[in-house]
Amino acid sequence: MRRWVTAGLLALGGLGLLRTSLFTEEYLRYVKEGMRPLLVASGGLLVLLGIAEAVAAWRGRTGDSESLSHAGHDHSGVPRVAWLLVLPALSLLFYAPPALGSYTASREAPKAVAVVAEDGFDPLPAASPLPITLTDFTQRVQQDTTRAIQGRTVLMTGFVTPADGGDGWYLTRILLSCCAADAQSVKVRVYGPAAPEADTWVTVTGTWHADGTLGTSSAAVALDAASVRKAARPSNGYTDALPLGS
Repeated sequence: MRRWVTAGLLALGGLGLLRTSLFTEEYLRYVKEGMRPLLVASGGLLVLLGIAEAVAAWRGRTGDSESLSHAGHDHSGVPRVAWLLVLPALSLLFYAPPALGSYTASREAPKAVAVVAEDGFDPLPAASPLPITLTDFTQRVQQDTTRAIQGRTVLMTGFVTPADGGDGWYLTRILLSCCAADAQSVKVRVYGPAAPEADTWVTVTGTWHADGTLGTSSAAVALDAASVRKAARPSNGYTDALPLGS
């Protein structure tokens, strides 16, 4: 009995990984895109191990039956804790947990953006509104001593995270170094229009919220929004990418 359960759990887990990584984009809720080949290989290996375990159990069932008839006792029961593995295996097959969102972002400090050398900023394109990532906006606001972002109308996409106290809310992106366990967030505070529902993906157009000295660490990473409109969640929501269509 134990070997049959082991075979079933291995096969279920493997099929779940293969379904998630081969036929859907749901794996991007847990790991970076580059991990896909490893997930596919792991899923295939688990299925093969499950088949091998099932074959071994089938071949040994006659011998096991004879041994048990002589012994008079069956000690091949499955430990109760093993049945708990059925739930995550089934969830991979039939139900994918939701992606990380505002709950995660609101409980951690924003990711520290990299320091850019003084001559590291290229001239901004003349487009208006200017599509920009949350990371680039943060760097321009707090590090660009030329203050090129001053007066520019920018366009950014992310999801909504409520702000604790005070005015405004956060436009947010979650970034992964490897997997969901090491997730970090980058946020831009938005002033003006009322906050949409938490976790709603939106595209925001606006200008820098003048608070602090632009080009220094005292500058607020914030935006005075002129418009907020709903946007589709990107297939890979764990990147700080330019707005779709920009």
